Amino acid sequence: MLVNFATLSGLAVLNPGGRDPDQSFESGPGQPSETVHPPVNYHAYAACTNGAFYRSTELAARHRSVLLLLRGDLTEAQHAFRILKAHGCFVAVSFKESGTQQVAGQLVRRKRFQLFREIASTADLCLSSTPDLIPLFAAVSKRTVHIPTPYPAEFAAWNFSRPPEQRRGLFIGTREFRVLSRNHLLALCAARTLSVPVTVINAEGRAGLRRLQALKFPEDQLTVAAPLPYPKYLKLMAGHRLVLQFDLSSVPGQVAGDSLLCRIPTVGGNGAVERVAFPALHGHGRTLDQLTELTWQLMHDDNFYREQLAALGTTAAEHLSFTKGLESLARWLPGLT
Repeated sequence: MLVNFATLSGLAVLNPGGRDPDQSFESGPGQPSETVHPPVNYHAYAACTNGAFYRSTELAARHRSVLLLLRGDLTEAQHAFRILKAHGCFVAVSFKESGTQQVAGQLVRRKRFQLFREIASTADLCLSSTPDLIPLFAAVSKRTVHIPTPYPAEFAAWNFSRPPEQRRGLFIGTREFRVLSRNHLLALCAARTLSVPVTVINAEGRAGLRRLQALKFPEDQLTVAAPLPYPKYLKLMAGHRLVLQFDLSSVPGQVAGDSLLCRIPTVGGNGAVERVAFPALHGHGRTLDQLTELTWQLMHDDNFYREQLAALGTTAAEHLSFTKGLESLARWLPGLT
């Protein structure tokens, strides 16, 4: 058995056989770029620890601690897990796509669930980016933790905020009609009734545009934008007073994380970051009518809007910053400082 007890500092996040290239965060989150993956989602776990994101198991095995992402049929994850343990790595596991429906679809086959049980029960830690998957991990492991994906909110380069007087209208946080749990159509219909400027990203080409046209928004109310590189996307989002979504996918919550970097509120969504960043506005346990009322209040009540902005700044620093992410990860994984 090969044991070399690798000691590279920082967390290695491993997506074996994935599409995202190997990427070092030795110098932290870096600068916003249109050509490299931003330090968000699972890349953020690596970035907040000055670690790295890999698709190469051999490179990840140089680190003391590795977060192995479970994807596809899990055979590549199983192979990577064995290599990492042979090198003496501390191995935590997490789902690459961690919405509850996504995980249910991934594990619907008996053999795949058995393979998940085998990997998770022998892993050193099961790390969930959402609280909703903790019962699944707890069924097969005694070492489980929920740590929301952090955001580089304390870094000036990642502050996309604009002065409140330069913000106008609302931004639809979802973009897929075909993913039913996103409730994209319902969010658009609610926005249409509010008589304020609305911006939406159309990621579905002509089919998506035809669906948007069928909603018959009043003239000049709806702005349709094409998908943009991440920095340009954040700049577009930051020009709005708030973000609206009715997403019930129980995902980690990048929509809320993006709006956190823009310093604007997000209404709706039951993702992990939504619940932490926007306790008075998220969609967990609230009806769509209630969310629509909150949206109207944020658009028209300046005092309420300022209250939510103040709470957002405090929450970002205390719960979702890179500093907090490193602190939380270092409590559970060795070799992180």
